[in-house]
Amino acid sequence: MASQSTAPNLSNEATTTSIDWFKVITYTILISGAIVSIFPFLMTISISLMNLTEATSVTWIPRVPQWNNYLEAWNEADFSLFLFNSLKIAVLSTAGDVVFSILAAYTFARMEFPGKNLIFVLMLATLTLPQAITWVPNFITVSWLGKVTPMQWIDNWPALTIPFMASAFGIFLLRQFFQQIPDELWDSAQIDGAGHMRYLFQIVLPLSRAPVLVLALFGFTGSWDSLAWPILVTRTLTWRPISYGLQAFLDEAGSFVNLQMAGALITMIPVLILYFFTQRQFIEAMTRSGLKG
Repeated sequence: MASQSTAPNLSNEATTTSIDWFKVITYTILISGAIVSIFPFLMTISISLMNLTEATSVTWIPRVPQWNNYLEAWNEADFSLFLFNSLKIAVLSTAGDVVFSILAAYTFARMEFPGKNLIFVLMLATLTLPQAITWVPNFITVSWLGKVTPMQWIDNWPALTIPFMASAFGIFLLRQFFQQIPDELWDSAQIDGAGHMRYLFQIVLPLSRAPVLVLALFGFTGSWDSLAWPILVTRTLTWRPISYGLQAFLDEAGSFVNLQMAGALITMIPVLILYFFTQRQFIEAMTRSGLKG
């Protein structure tokens, strides 16, 4: 009896690999946007390490990195004074913003009082106002407070920090997060005899570490980048921030593009360091607070 060899069964249907063009287009747009966003930063680093000839010519990468550009820019711009001023201003305004935003956000999220929704809507409406509109009333207020209080406000830290020790965006961000905390935790806290303050500091805040750090990041960055308001309320260099020092250095450096880029990069370093340590919390807070796109 002859043996029959069985051949493997081949499928009659050809296997086709489908391409998800939507994902291809999406990733292409995202990658292109990332390249466009990071390219100026990379060029800033590259030019800051060039000599003047390379910086004023069509050159992408320095042949020999000129690390002394940073030291020269630091000394000529007197960045040590302005950097210390900005650190003091940013820390004070950020601390105040975090404290007052936490208290206001908790009030809007967990407490009931007459007119709560109306007040919250009016507060959110201030987000639509250009910041320049608030400069005149704020300046009038700090000037008046400097006359009726023993503390000097103009050309001092109060005028640079106190008007910004609360932000509508910070209150909104924290309120959105506080509202997601289960009501059962509040009920359990009440059974244990806890009031609102104890519940806020022992339960709510430990669960809200991510949005609080994001608020601190935004507050620090906003204070660090501020230029027009500090110039308006200061008359001497005693309290002027690093943004003013950079602006003055850019005018003085003139055609020394490499030194200008070195000075600009020096002013970025503290914010980059802060973002490096808070980037995970930043992403987490944005996805859990109802602000994701």
